[in-house]
Amino acid sequence: MDKIGETIKLITEPDGYFFAKAQKRLDNLTKPLGSLGRLEELAKFIAAASAKENPELKNKVIFTLAADHGVALENVSAFPQEVTAQMVYNFLNGGAGINILANHVGARVIVADVGVAASLKPHPGLMIKKINKGTKNMARGPAMTIEEASRSIETGIEIFENELKHGIDIAGTGEMGIANTTPSSAITAVFTKTPVKDVTGCGTGIDANALDNKIRVIEKAIEINKPNASIPIDVLSKIGGFEIGALAGVILAAAAHKVPVMIDGFISGAAALIAYHMEPKTKNYMIASHCSVEIGHKIILDHIGLKPLFDLQLRLGEGTGAALGIGLAEAATKIMTKMATFENAGVSEKTNK
Repeated sequence: MDKIGETIKLITEPDGYFFAKAQKRLDNLTKPLGSLGRLEELAKFIAAASAKENPELKNKVIFTLAADHGVALENVSAFPQEVTAQMVYNFLNGGAGINILANHVGARVIVADVGVAASLKPHPGLMIKKINKGTKNMARGPAMTIEEASRSIETGIEIFENELKHGIDIAGTGEMGIANTTPSSAITAVFTKTPVKDVTGCGTGIDANALDNKIRVIEKAIEINKPNASIPIDVLSKIGGFEIGALAGVILAAAAHKVPVMIDGFISGAAALIAYHMEPKTKNYMIASHCSVEIGHKIILDHIGLKPLFDLQLRLGEGTGAALGIGLAEAATKIMTKMATFENAGVSEKTNK
């Protein structure tokens, strides 16, 4: 069996035992029942997903994967394509938003080149897993071959499993790729059967005229390539991106190894759509960190059935929202595992009246 198939075969429904044990523990803590709201929901989810009665999020890892997109030639982004490579160097030098927020929550950042158009200089903090030097222009034909699409997902699985050797208690998704909101919008439109104009936003900050052009480009790409929503690998190959496919692989691998995965913003959401349509049980391992400013992100979350933890009007990507979400996840598990119960604190419980 191929790597993707082997991974999907390992994905199972979480064991209800761990959910029930978490619920019992939470109900006996020194607080009114359910008074910590979604933190309690989050703690139960993590216990069930990780199959641990007392989950501890020591090893927090954010996967920030970078690739370029041929559709950038259609003037769909406010920034030139060379910014992708420049930002990878910024990640490696510790100067990006993801570096600051990952450090804040004690997460390590794995930076990988899965399809940057430039040849990046070797660096001890950079994984070179390049599938190709950017995708083709999806407005003129398929973004990649079926073989490249499969390789992108397999690459994400390999990146995750390589890091798993060092321990992962919770994963986060992140990305970098100029013009990548364009394939993400296309993927969203196809899987959710929503008009392109209703899932396409301004990305890095394009004006109204550029947005109109971006919508036309996406509509043209879908019309030319005719991606089949019932075959996720077909959608990825025709209108996707290498980092999107690789992130889908990370999500599949996380679910297979019972590691909860914190989904970042719109591009990570597009990857989550691919993983979900490949294996719906992945939903039981995904946590939506936030709802992006990008209008298609809410449509993705509703389609999968994920409720974001917060809405801070973020649209940076890189895994920044995932980092903040991981901070909340750690707070939730600490509440469940470290807070005193009524019995061991000697506190009287609620009287029944």
